[in-house]
Amino acid sequence: MRKVSIFGATGSIGQNTIDLIRRAPEAYDVVALTGGANIARLAEDAIALRADLAVTAYDDRLPDLRAALEGSGVEAAAGQAALVEAAARPADWIMSAIVGAAGLAPGLEALKHGTTLALANKESLVCAGRLLLETAEQNGARLLPVDSEHSAVFQGLAGEDIEAVERIVITASGGAFRDWPLEDLPKATLAQASSHPNWDMGQRITIDSASMFNKALEVIETREYFGVRPDQIEVLVHPESLVHALVGFNDGALMAHLGAADMRHAIGYALHWPDRQHLPVERLDLARIGQLNFRAPDPARYPALRLAYEVMERGGMMGAAFNAAKEQALDEFIAGRIRFTDMTAVTEAVLERFSAESGLIDAAMTLDNVTRVDHLARQEAAGAAEKRIG
Repeated sequence: MRKVSIFGATGSIGQNTIDLIRRAPEAYDVVALTGGANIARLAEDAIALRADLAVTAYDDRLPDLRAALEGSGVEAAAGQAALVEAAARPADWIMSAIVGAAGLAPGLEALKHGTTLALANKESLVCAGRLLLETAEQNGARLLPVDSEHSAVFQGLAGEDIEAVERIVITASGGAFRDWPLEDLPKATLAQASSHPNWDMGQRITIDSASMFNKALEVIETREYFGVRPDQIEVLVHPESLVHALVGFNDGALMAHLGAADMRHAIGYALHWPDRQHLPVERLDLARIGQLNFRAPDPARYPALRLAYEVMERGGMMGAAFNAAKEQALDEFIAGRIRFTDMTAVTEAVLERFSAESGLIDAAMTLDNVTRVDHLARQEAAGAAEKRIG
Protein backbone atom coordinates (compact mmCIF):
# COMPACT_ATOMS: atom_id res chain seq x y z
CA MET A 1 0.00 0.00 0.00
CA ARG A 2 1.23 3.50 -0.85
CA LYS A 3 1.17 6.02 1.94
CA VAL A 4 -0.54 9.21 0.72
CA SER A 5 -1.58 12.55 2.19
CA ILE A 6 -3.90 15.19 0.73
CA PHE A 7 -3.38 18.84 1.60
CA GLY A 8 -6.41 20.92 0.69
CA ALA A 9 -8.64 17.86 0.80
CA THR A 10 -11.93 19.76 0.97
CA GLY A 11 -11.32 21.82 -2.19
CA SER A 12 -12.09 20.75 -5.75
CA ILE A 13 -8.62 19.26 -6.41
CA GLY A 14 -8.65 17.47 -3.06
CA GLN A 15 -12.11 16.06 -3.65
CA ASN A 16 -11.16 14.78 -7.09
CA THR A 17 -8.07 13.15 -5.58
CA ILE A 18 -10.22 11.49 -2.93
CA ASP A 19 -12.57 10.25 -5.65
CA LEU A 20 -9.70 8.41 -7.34
CA ILE A 21 -8.40 6.96 -4.08
CA ARG A 22 -11.85 5.75 -3.07
CA ARG A 23 -12.02 3.74 -6.29
CA ALA A 24 -9.04 1.63 -5.16
CA PRO A 25 -8.98 1.85 -1.34
CA GLU A 26 -6.91 -1.31 -1.04
CA ALA A 27 -4.00 0.44 -2.78
CA TYR A 28 -3.64 3.40 -0.40
CA ASP A 29 -2.88 4.05 3.25
CA VAL A 30 -4.05 7.61 3.95
CA VAL A 31 -1.74 9.37 6.38
CA ALA A 32 -3.23 12.87 6.61
CA LEU A 33 -6.01 15.00 5.22
CA THR A 34 -6.03 18.76 5.69
CA GLY A 35 -8.68 21.38 5.03
CA GLY A 36 -10.05 24.73 6.02
CA ALA A 37 -13.43 25.69 7.42
CA ASN A 38 -15.45 22.80 5.96
CA ILE A 39 -15.08 20.67 9.06
CA ALA A 40 -17.96 18.31 8.24
CA ARG A 41 -16.45 17.37 4.87
CA LEU A 42 -12.94 17.02 6.30
CA ALA A 43 -14.12 14.75 9.11
CA GLU A 44 -16.35 12.67 6.85
CA ASP A 45 -13.54 12.00 4.38
CA ALA A 46 -10.97 11.32 7.12
CA ILE A 47 -13.26 8.71 8.66
CA ALA A 48 -14.18 7.12 5.32
CA LEU A 49 -10.53 6.87 4.26
CA ARG A 50 -9.35 5.80 7.73
CA ALA A 51 -6.78 8.56 7.80
CA ASP A 52 -4.33 8.74 10.68
CA LEU A 53 -4.70 12.51 11.01
CA ALA A 54 -7.06 15.34 10.02
CA VAL A 55 -5.91 18.97 10.23
CA THR A 56 -7.87 22.18 9.86
CA ALA A 57 -5.94 25.34 9.05
CA TYR A 58 -8.02 27.29 11.58
CA ASP A 59 -6.99 26.99 15.23
CA ASP A 60 -10.43 28.02 16.49
CA ARG A 61 -12.10 25.12 14.63
CA LEU A 62 -10.15 22.42 16.46
CA PRO A 63 -12.97 21.71 19.00
CA ASP A 64 -15.41 21.25 16.11
CA LEU A 65 -13.04 18.88 14.32
CA ARG A 66 -12.45 16.85 17.47
CA ALA A 67 -16.18 16.57 18.03
CA ALA A 68 -16.78 15.45 14.44
CA LEU A 69 -14.05 12.79 14.71
CA GLU A 70 -14.99 11.54 18.18
CA GLY A 71 -14.78 7.76 18.41
CA SER A 72 -13.28 7.35 14.94
CA GLY A 73 -9.66 6.92 15.99
CA VAL A 74 -8.59 9.75 13.64
CA GLU A 75 -6.27 12.25 15.30
CA ALA A 76 -7.26 15.94 15.07
CA ALA A 77 -5.00 18.99 14.87
CA ALA A 78 -5.20 22.62 13.80
CA GLY A 79 -3.11 25.57 12.68
CA GLN A 80 -0.12 26.26 10.47
CA ALA A 81 2.34 24.36 12.67
CA ALA A 82 0.09 21.31 12.51
CA LEU A 83 0.01 21.50 8.71
CA VAL A 84 3.80 21.50 8.59
CA GLU A 85 3.97 18.62 11.08
CA ALA A 86 1.53 16.65 8.94
CA ALA A 87 3.76 17.22 5.90
CA ALA A 88 6.69 15.75 7.84
CA ARG A 89 4.87 12.46 8.43
CA PRO A 90 6.26 9.70 6.20
CA ALA A 91 4.34 9.43 2.93
CA ASP A 92 5.15 8.17 -0.55
CA TRP A 93 2.97 10.74 -2.31
CA ILE A 94 1.44 14.02 -1.18
CA MET A 95 -1.12 16.14 -3.00
CA SER A 96 -0.40 19.84 -2.43
CA ALA A 97 -3.72 21.56 -3.17
CA ILE A 98 -3.86 24.26 -0.50
CA VAL A 99 -4.84 27.49 -2.24
CA GLY A 100 -2.41 30.41 -2.13
CA ALA A 101 0.93 31.06 -0.48
CA ALA A 102 -0.21 29.10 2.58
CA GLY A 103 0.73 25.92 0.71
CA LEU A 104 4.43 26.79 0.50
CA ALA A 105 5.62 25.81 3.99
CA PRO A 106 3.93 22.36 4.04
CA GLY A 107 5.16 21.66 0.51
CA LEU A 108 8.74 22.51 1.43
CA GLU A 109 8.53 20.32 4.51
CA ALA A 110 7.30 17.38 2.45
CA LEU A 111 10.17 17.77 -0.02
CA LYS A 112 12.70 17.81 2.84
CA HIS A 113 11.58 14.26 3.59
CA GLY A 114 12.09 12.99 0.05
CA THR A 115 8.40 12.75 -0.77
CA THR A 116 6.87 12.85 -4.22
CA LEU A 117 4.89 16.10 -4.17
CA ALA A 118 2.02 16.42 -6.63
CA LEU A 119 1.82 20.18 -6.95
CA ALA A 120 -1.55 21.78 -7.62
CA ASN A 121 -0.50 24.82 -5.57
CA LYS A 122 0.87 27.01 -8.37
CA GLU A 123 1.52 29.83 -5.92
CA SER A 124 4.39 27.87 -4.37
CA LEU A 125 6.39 27.86 -7.60
CA VAL A 126 5.50 31.49 -8.30
CA CYS A 127 6.67 32.60 -4.85
CA ALA A 128 9.69 30.36 -4.43
CA GLY A 129 10.25 28.15 -7.44
CA ARG A 130 14.02 27.99 -7.08
CA LEU A 131 13.73 27.13 -3.39
CA LEU A 132 11.27 24.30 -4.06
CA LEU A 133 13.29 22.79 -6.88
CA GLU A 134 16.57 23.00 -4.97
CA THR A 135 14.96 21.45 -1.89
CA ALA A 136 13.62 18.59 -3.99
CA GLU A 137 17.01 17.97 -5.61
CA GLN A 138 18.88 18.09 -2.30
CA ASN A 139 16.58 15.52 -0.71
CA GLY A 140 15.91 13.13 -3.57
CA ALA A 141 12.29 14.25 -3.75
CA ARG A 142 10.21 14.76 -6.88
CA LEU A 143 7.81 17.48 -7.97
CA LEU A 144 5.00 16.43 -10.31
CA PRO A 145 2.77 19.10 -11.87
CA VAL A 146 -0.99 18.82 -11.38
CA ASP A 147 -2.25 22.01 -13.01
CA SER A 148 -3.84 20.68 -16.19
CA GLU A 149 -1.65 22.89 -18.38
CA HIS A 150 1.61 21.91 -16.76
CA SER A 151 0.68 18.25 -16.58
CA ALA A 152 0.02 18.50 -20.32
CA VAL A 153 3.44 20.06 -20.95
CA PHE A 154 5.09 17.45 -18.72
CA GLN A 155 3.46 14.68 -20.73
CA GLY A 156 4.37 16.37 -24.02
CA LEU A 157 8.02 16.46 -22.95
CA ALA A 158 8.20 12.78 -21.98
CA GLY A 159 11.27 11.34 -23.69
CA GLU A 160 12.16 14.70 -25.25
CA ASP A 161 15.17 16.96 -24.83
CA ILE A 162 14.19 20.31 -23.30
CA GLU A 163 16.92 21.89 -25.44
CA ALA A 164 14.88 21.00 -28.54
CA VAL A 165 11.87 23.00 -27.29
CA GLU A 166 11.22 26.31 -29.07
CA ARG A 167 8.01 27.29 -27.34
CA ILE A 168 5.40 26.20 -24.86
CA VAL A 169 1.78 27.25 -25.37
CA ILE A 170 -0.63 27.08 -22.45
CA THR A 171 -4.33 27.61 -23.02
CA ALA A 172 -6.93 29.57 -21.11
CA SER A 173 -10.71 29.35 -21.21
CA GLY A 174 -10.95 33.13 -21.08
CA GLY A 175 -13.16 33.01 -18.00
CA ALA A 176 -16.56 34.48 -17.35
CA PHE A 177 -15.93 37.74 -19.20
CA ARG A 178 -14.13 36.57 -22.33
CA ASP A 179 -16.90 37.96 -24.59
CA TRP A 180 -18.02 40.94 -22.52
CA PRO A 181 -17.69 44.48 -23.87
CA LEU A 182 -14.56 45.98 -22.28
CA GLU A 183 -16.49 48.97 -20.98
CA ASP A 184 -18.69 46.65 -18.89
CA LEU A 185 -15.83 44.99 -16.98
CA PRO A 186 -15.62 47.62 -14.20
CA LYS A 187 -19.28 46.89 -13.43
CA ALA A 188 -18.82 43.11 -13.12
CA THR A 189 -20.31 41.77 -9.90
CA LEU A 190 -18.88 39.18 -7.54
CA ALA A 191 -21.57 36.69 -8.54
CA GLN A 192 -20.81 37.15 -12.23
CA ALA A 193 -17.07 36.75 -11.70
CA SER A 194 -17.68 33.61 -9.62
CA SER A 195 -19.39 31.70 -12.44
CA HIS A 196 -17.07 29.85 -14.81
CA PRO A 197 -18.32 28.87 -18.28
CA ASN A 198 -16.46 25.53 -18.41
CA TRP A 199 -15.28 24.41 -14.99
CA ASP A 200 -16.78 23.79 -11.55
CA MET A 201 -14.11 25.29 -9.29
CA GLY A 202 -13.82 27.21 -6.05
CA GLN A 203 -14.73 30.90 -5.96
CA ARG A 204 -11.20 32.29 -5.77
CA ILE A 205 -9.78 30.38 -8.73
CA THR A 206 -12.93 31.08 -10.76
CA ILE A 207 -12.46 34.83 -10.25
CA ASP A 208 -8.77 34.44 -11.06
CA SER A 209 -9.81 32.78 -14.31
CA ALA A 210 -12.07 35.71 -15.18
CA SER A 211 -9.23 38.19 -14.58
CA MET A 212 -6.62 35.83 -16.09
CA PHE A 213 -4.54 36.15 -12.93
CA ASN A 214 -4.52 32.36 -12.75
CA LYS A 215 -2.93 32.20 -16.20
CA ALA A 216 -0.44 34.89 -15.24
CA LEU A 217 0.64 32.69 -12.34
CA GLU A 218 0.81 29.69 -14.66
CA VAL A 219 3.08 31.55 -17.08
CA ILE A 220 5.53 32.12 -14.22
CA GLU A 221 5.05 28.52 -13.06
CA THR A 222 5.94 27.30 -16.57
CA ARG A 223 9.20 29.23 -16.50
CA GLU A 224 10.08 27.96 -13.02
CA TYR A 225 9.17 24.32 -13.54
CA PHE A 226 10.51 23.73 -17.05
CA GLY A 227 13.37 26.25 -17.04
CA VAL A 228 12.44 27.89 -20.35
CA ARG A 229 12.83 31.58 -21.14
CA PRO A 230 9.83 33.91 -20.72
CA ASP A 231 9.82 34.65 -24.47
CA GLN A 232 9.27 30.92 -25.13
CA ILE A 233 5.97 30.92 -23.23
CA GLU A 234 2.73 31.79 -25.01
CA VAL A 235 -0.92 31.95 -23.97
CA LEU A 236 -3.92 31.23 -26.19
CA VAL A 237 -7.59 31.66 -25.35
CA HIS A 238 -9.28 28.35 -26.12
CA PRO A 239 -12.98 28.46 -25.11
CA GLU A 240 -13.54 24.70 -25.37
CA SER A 241 -10.84 23.92 -22.76
CA LEU A 242 -9.99 20.62 -24.47
CA VAL A 243 -6.42 21.39 -25.61
CA HIS A 244 -4.57 22.02 -22.37
CA ALA A 245 -1.11 22.85 -23.72
CA LEU A 246 1.11 22.51 -26.76
CA VAL A 247 4.87 22.01 -26.99
CA GLY A 248 6.68 23.30 -30.07
CA PHE A 249 10.02 21.81 -31.11
CA ASN A 250 12.92 23.01 -33.23
CA ASP A 251 11.86 20.83 -36.17
CA GLY A 252 8.53 22.65 -36.42
CA ALA A 253 6.52 19.90 -34.72
CA LEU A 254 3.80 21.03 -32.34
CA MET A 255 2.57 18.39 -29.89
CA ALA A 256 -0.81 19.02 -28.30
CA HIS A 257 -2.33 17.42 -25.24
CA LEU A 258 -6.12 17.01 -25.48
CA GLY A 259 -8.49 15.74 -22.84
CA ALA A 260 -11.87 16.31 -21.28
CA ALA A 261 -12.22 19.23 -18.89
CA ASP A 262 -11.77 16.96 -15.88
CA MET A 263 -9.02 17.51 -13.31
CA ARG A 264 -8.94 13.80 -12.53
CA HIS A 265 -6.81 13.33 -15.65
CA ALA A 266 -3.91 15.45 -14.38
CA ILE A 267 -4.38 14.20 -10.81
CA GLY A 268 -4.49 10.58 -11.93
CA TYR A 269 -1.42 11.00 -14.11
CA ALA A 270 0.54 12.31 -11.11
CA LEU A 271 -0.93 9.69 -8.79
CA HIS A 272 0.08 6.76 -11.02
CA TRP A 273 3.24 8.21 -12.60
CA PRO A 274 5.37 6.86 -14.23
CA ASP A 275 2.65 4.45 -15.32
CA ARG A 276 -0.68 5.18 -16.96
CA GLN A 277 -3.76 3.57 -15.49
CA HIS A 278 -7.45 3.63 -16.34
CA LEU A 279 -9.20 6.83 -15.28
CA PRO A 280 -12.96 7.45 -15.11
CA VAL A 281 -12.90 10.47 -17.42
CA GLU A 282 -14.81 11.23 -20.60
CA ARG A 283 -13.30 10.04 -23.87
CA LEU A 284 -13.36 12.80 -26.47
CA ASP A 285 -15.45 12.35 -29.62
CA LEU A 286 -13.67 14.71 -31.99
CA ALA A 287 -16.19 14.16 -34.79
CA ARG A 288 -18.99 15.31 -32.48
CA ILE A 289 -16.93 18.26 -31.20
CA GLY A 290 -16.31 19.27 -34.79
CA GLN A 291 -14.00 22.24 -34.26
CA LEU A 292 -11.63 23.83 -31.79
CA ASN A 293 -11.17 27.57 -31.50
CA PHE A 294 -8.15 29.63 -30.49
CA ARG A 295 -7.43 33.34 -30.27
CA ALA A 296 -4.77 35.57 -28.83
CA PRO A 297 -5.63 37.06 -25.43
CA ASP A 298 -6.66 40.73 -25.56
CA PRO A 299 -4.10 42.73 -23.52
CA ALA A 300 -6.76 45.29 -22.59
CA ARG A 301 -9.05 42.56 -21.24
CA TYR A 302 -6.33 40.59 -19.48
CA PRO A 303 -3.61 43.01 -18.25
CA ALA A 304 -2.54 40.49 -15.60
CA LEU A 305 -0.62 38.61 -18.31
CA ARG A 306 1.57 41.64 -18.97
CA LEU A 307 2.37 41.84 -15.27
CA ALA A 308 3.53 38.21 -15.28
CA TYR A 309 6.16 38.92 -17.92
CA GLU A 310 7.30 42.03 -16.03
CA VAL A 311 7.67 39.94 -12.88
CA MET A 312 9.82 37.37 -14.71
CA GLU A 313 11.98 40.12 -16.21
CA ARG A 314 12.63 41.63 -12.75
CA GLY A 315 13.35 38.25 -11.16
CA GLY A 316 14.32 37.65 -7.54
CA MET A 317 11.35 37.41 -5.25
CA MET A 318 9.06 39.56 -7.35
CA GLY A 319 6.93 36.46 -7.83
CA ALA A 320 6.23 36.39 -4.10
CA ALA A 321 5.26 40.07 -4.15
CA PHE A 322 3.08 39.52 -7.21
CA ASN A 323 1.22 36.59 -5.72
CA ALA A 324 0.68 38.28 -2.35
CA ALA A 325 -0.58 41.49 -3.97
CA LYS A 326 -2.89 39.49 -6.21
CA GLU A 327 -4.30 37.52 -3.27
CA GLN A 328 -4.91 40.67 -1.24
CA ALA A 329 -6.54 42.41 -4.21
CA LEU A 330 -8.81 39.39 -4.65
CA ASP A 331 -9.77 39.59 -0.97
CA GLU A 332 -10.64 43.26 -1.44
CA PHE A 333 -12.84 42.46 -4.45
CA ILE A 334 -14.62 39.60 -2.69
CA ALA A 335 -15.28 41.91 0.26
CA GLY A 336 -16.85 44.45 -2.11
CA ARG A 337 -14.28 47.16 -1.42
CA ILE A 338 -12.88 47.47 -4.96
CA ARG A 339 -14.13 46.82 -8.48
CA PHE A 340 -13.21 43.81 -10.61
CA THR A 341 -10.83 45.84 -12.76
CA ASP A 342 -9.20 47.40 -9.69
CA MET A 343 -7.50 44.11 -8.86
CA THR A 344 -4.95 44.59 -11.61
CA ALA A 345 -4.40 48.23 -10.69
CA VAL A 346 -3.78 47.34 -7.05
CA THR A 347 -1.36 44.56 -7.97
CA GLU A 348 0.52 46.77 -10.41
CA ALA A 349 0.89 49.51 -7.79
CA VAL A 350 2.55 46.99 -5.47
CA LEU A 351 4.93 45.79 -8.18
CA GLU A 352 5.95 49.35 -8.96
CA ARG A 353 6.64 49.92 -5.26
CA PHE A 354 8.73 46.75 -4.90
CA SER A 355 10.60 46.86 -8.22
CA ALA A 356 13.23 49.23 -6.80
CA GLU A 357 13.56 47.37 -3.48
CA SER A 358 16.66 45.43 -4.54
CA GLY A 359 17.72 44.71 -0.97
CA LEU A 360 14.40 43.01 -0.36
CA ILE A 361 13.60 41.41 -3.71
CA ASP A 362 17.15 40.20 -4.40
CA ALA A 363 17.77 38.79 -0.91
CA ALA A 364 18.52 35.09 -0.51
CA MET A 365 15.48 32.99 -1.30
CA THR A 366 14.63 31.43 2.04
CA LEU A 367 11.24 30.66 3.51
CA ASP A 368 11.65 33.49 6.01
CA ASN A 369 12.48 36.02 3.30
CA VAL A 370 9.64 34.87 1.06
CA THR A 371 7.27 35.13 4.03
CA ARG A 372 8.53 38.65 4.74
CA VAL A 373 7.97 39.78 1.13
CA ASP A 374 4.54 38.18 1.18
CA HIS A 375 3.57 40.05 4.36
CA LEU A 376 4.83 43.43 3.16
CA ALA A 377 3.21 43.06 -0.26
CA ARG A 378 -0.16 42.29 1.31
CA GLN A 379 0.13 45.40 3.45
CA GLU A 380 1.04 47.49 0.43
CA ALA A 381 -1.87 46.04 -1.57
CA ALA A 382 -4.32 46.81 1.23
CA GLY A 383 -3.08 50.39 1.22
CA ALA A 384 -3.37 50.64 -2.57
CA ALA A 385 -6.93 49.31 -2.37
CA GLU A 386 -7.81 51.87 0.28
CA LYS A 387 -6.61 54.67 -2.00
CA ARG A 388 -8.85 53.42 -4.81
CA ILE A 389 -11.80 53.31 -2.44
CA GLY A 390 -11.08 56.88 -1.45
